[in-house]
Formats: sequence, structure tokens, C-alpha cells
Amino acid sequence: MTDFRVPKLNNNDTSYVLVEWLAEDGQAVRDGDPIALLETSKATEEVEAPTDGVLRRLLAEGAECEPGQVIARLLGSADEAAPEAAQETVRETVQEAAHGNPGGARTAATPGDASGVIVTAPARELIEEHGIPMERVHALGRKVIRRTDVEELLGGQEPSPAVSPVVSPAVTGDAPAGDDDAQWITLSRAQQRTAEVVERSLREIPAAFTAMNVDVTEVLSLARDLTRRLRTLVGLPEMVVKAAGGLLDRFPMFFAAPGPGPRARRAATADVGVTVDVGRGLFIPVVRDAGNRPLAEIAADLVGFRKTALTGSFRERDLQGGAITLTLHTNDGIVFAVPIVFPGQTCALSLTAPRPEVVQDGSGFAVRRFATVGLAYDHRFINGRDAAEFLGELRTALESPARFLSENG
Repeated sequence: MTDFRVPKLNNNDTSYVLVEWLAEDGQAVRDGDPIALLETSKATEEVEAPTDGVLRRLLAEGAECEPGQVIARLLGSADEAAPEAAQETVRETVQEAAHGNPGGARTAATPGDASGVIVTAPARELIEEHGIPMERVHALGRKVIRRTDVEELLGGQEPSPAVSPVVSPAVTGDAPAGDDDAQWITLSRAQQRTAEVVERSLREIPAAFTAMNVDVTEVLSLARDLTRRLRTLVGLPEMVVKAAGGLLDRFPMFFAAPGPGPRARRAATADVGVTVDVGRGLFIPVVRDAGNRPLAEIAADLVGFRKTALTGSFRERDLQGGAITLTLHTNDGIVFAVPIVFPGQTCALSLTAPRPEVVQDGSGFAVRRFATVGLAYDHRFINGRDAAEFLGELRTALESPARFLSENG
């Protein structure tokens, strides 16, 4: 018999939701078969059987679980006499969950919902934001309701601001006398995780910041041409990811992971995280090996990331392993932006939208397009001169795009 334990999916969450069992209780599964779907604050992830065996579930769908917790067992041939005992364990666990036993599982179903339908936490947040009657949710006819199901129900309707009375002054500080609880706005679960990362970054990382203007007129022209030739969207972010990836060998510290003591672990490849926010929360999926892959593949990755962000269906492995982060600030009028250096990295890049500027051109003037590239960096590992050299090399690559785009020539 093998215990099936919840794997650690990320460093931000201390608990996950068991959204769905992908294999039936009593079903024979093989090593590597997906058997459960877990939900974190940012993604849903299939987890696989660690060995061959007969699945015996120990946790109800919709319950919360923690990394390392045993949620199922895989019985081998020597355990065939034990199925009744295993089933009894399952029944007891489910009963504990249903009755809110602190020692058992904590269900994620909507309180008072006697329908048996499981509603995940992100789905419930969206339901509450829109005030959707549960009858409409039940009418979907699905055993487990996820955020994507609610979005499908809304049919593209934009969410209204979520005002909730559940934020306690014990968490936020004492409210003024006579203050109404209904005035408090509750952060979504995903935003709470973002807040934790930001607080940790500001608490632990002594960051500095340098910014540089880059003339992107030529690279934008080339991007338009490549969009037609490669039949996939190529823009300035794709160019910056490719250019930054090409700097790994010359600037290894910018892609390194801080270690204990005065050391940092080298990155084998330039894995670049890129912020994606389409109104469903902030995600940072990772473009793998950006320095060695063709621009067409990088562009296809980013297009795929934007589509996935619309449904919030990222897998944890899509969001893990970034060596450096590029934060995009594409709203008109932004001159520069200071990114957060994420724990586990030494720096982060920021990029603004291109803007027109009038510059001297010989005896006259011309209109060129500029963007600001910023670099926030952990001053324990990177100094100002190094940051300026890194940005200078990035600017040179972008202002002479043929240097790093010859493969698409």
C-alpha cells in the first residue's frame, strides 16, 4: 500500500482545494496517471499517481488539503483484503468534512447548499461579486463548479466591485466609531497571495532601481513585418523577452537565484516570467530558454498565455521557475514603472508602452517612438554600474534588432 500525499505546488499557498477526482474510487491506475485536480490561488494542477495500484480515496471533493497530507491510498495485490477498511476510512473522512470537524477536511462547498454541488473558492468569489443566484449555478448541471464555469454563465459580463462585510478590524485595524462593515472591500484569494509576496519582497530585498529610454521605432517596424511573416502576434514584449534571454551568458547574476550566504545559484537557461493581466488577476507564466528559442516560439508562448489567462486555467508548472521577470505596463501615459523583485530572483525588468517623441534629426526634427525599460535589482548581488551595463546591452539589442533576430531574416 502506498500513501498518496499532496505535493507542494508553490511557495505562496499553505493549502489547496481538491477540486475533482480524475479516477474513480476502486479504479486501477498506473504510475503517472492523473488522479486528482488541485486548485491553488493561481492555477489548477493535475496530480499523478506515484505508482501502480487500486485507488482508495480518503478526502471528499471540494475539501481543502495541505502539502504532505495523505488524501488517498494506492493498494497493491498484498492489500486486496483491506478494501472494506479503506472504504470505512473514506466514509468517516467524508462525514467529518460534511460536519465541519476541525480534525477532518474542510469543505469548500457553499454553506447551506444541500444540492451536493461543490463550488470552488475562486468560483464562489465570482458568484458573490455578481450576486448570481445559486439556482442558476445549479442549472449548469455540473458536480464541481469552477471559476471558468461561472465565467461561462456570465457570458462575458464584466464583474462589479466586490463589497463584503467579512473583513475584520482584527485584520485591518480598528475601524472608526460608527463605521459600517459593508464599506470594507475584501481582497480576492489571488490578490491576498500577491500581497504576501509583495510584503515579503519589501521586507527581505534591499532593491534599487534604474531606468533607460530606448528608441523602439525600428524594432516595432520589424515586429509588424514578422507578425505578417510568422502569422503570429509579435510585439515589443516578445522582442524584449528574446533580447533579455540573450544576455544570460554575459550577465549570469541577473538570472541567478540568491542562495544562503554570499552566493547565488547560476541559471542553466534564461527562463523569463512575463506578467499577464486580462482582468482576471495577475499571472506570471514563464517563457522557457528565451535566449535559445526562435522568436516565433516565444511569440506563440505569449499568445497562449494571454488566452489561458482569460480562463484562469494555468497549471502551476506554467508559473514556476522564472529566473527573471518582465512586468508589462502598457497603459498610455505611463512614463516608467518600478517592478517588485520577487523572492528567489535578483532583479526584475519593467516595460512601458511605446510613446512618440520629437527628436532632432540632422538639421530638422523627426518623430520617433520610445519606451522606458526599468530594472529593479537586489543591491546585495547587483550594483548600479552592472545594472546600467545590462540595460545598455538590452537597449543596443532593441535598437539594432537584426543582431538577435537574424534567425527570422
